Order: sequence, then structure tokens, then C-alpha cells
Amino acid sequence: MIDAKLFNELAKKLAAAVPGGVRAVQADLEQQFVSLLQSRLGKLDLVTRDEFDVQRGVLERTRSKVDALEKQLAELEALK
Repeated sequence: MIDAKLFNELAKKLAAAVPGGVRAVQADLEQQFVSLLQSRLGKLDLVTRDEFDVQRGVLERTRSKVDALEKQLAELEALK
């Protein structure tokens, strides 16, 4: 679903934002952030970029066909 590298990068950014006194537990925080992000984002109804692009292509083709059919219908109605 979402690349694990993205979770790790987000966790590192979150851990880096923690005040200096807490940085001693930075590695543990990073792991906790990764777990939290995976848990919360895993519950979202997300699709991959590839799946999104495929569906966008299908939608574009469908839109083209609908436009062509609307044009044909208008031409047929004009003949009446």
C-alpha cells in the first residue's frame, strides 16, 4: 500500500521535532511513530499511485466515449 520508506522518513521527521531533552529516546520514538503511522494510515481507504493512474485513465476514456455519444445523439436529433 504505502512504501515503508515513507513511514520511516515521516517517523524521523517527527522524532527530530521532539525537544532536545527527550532526544535520548529518539530511536524508540522513531519506532513508535512508525508503528503509529502504519496503524492509522493502514485504516484509511487509500489506493496506490498506480491504481489511481489506472482509474484516471479509465475515467478519461469513459469521458471521451460519453462526449462522442452525446455528439452523435445531438446530430441524430438535429436530423429529425
